[in-house]
Amino acid sequence: MIPTEITIHKKSAVLELVYDDQSYNLSAEYLRVFSPSAEVQGHSPSKAVLQHGKRDVQFKDIEPQGNYALKLIFSDGHDSGIYSWDYLYELATNYESNWTDYEQRLKDQGKTHKSQLIAVEVKP
Repeated sequence: MIPTEITIHKKSAVLELVYDDQSYNLSAEYLRVFSPSAEVQGHSPSKAVLQHGKRDVQFKDIEPQGNYALKLIFSDGHDSGIYSWDYLYELATNYESNWTDYEQRLKDQGKTHKSQLIAVEVKP
């Protein structure tokens, strides 16, 4: 299903998709951790890589891919996912179950939404 309207809200890091009479707001974090790229999804479901530390990721850019998809470019440098219209609709309509499952996988693996940056002090 093709959205009738697409808006990127850079300040709040939300992609708004409107389908006829229904609107969905998908965060950059959600779209980043469910990227359709091989880097995230692997070459089979058992090879998928759990993404973590993406709470603060932002949209850097959005590029149409013909008449079939969007390419989302994120502030962490990830830019290899091509989000087909069908995949975006699936992510939008299955948000609750996807997000609940994702949070459980984070918990099970001892991971977090927060970036794991380490502060380093440099002395002269």
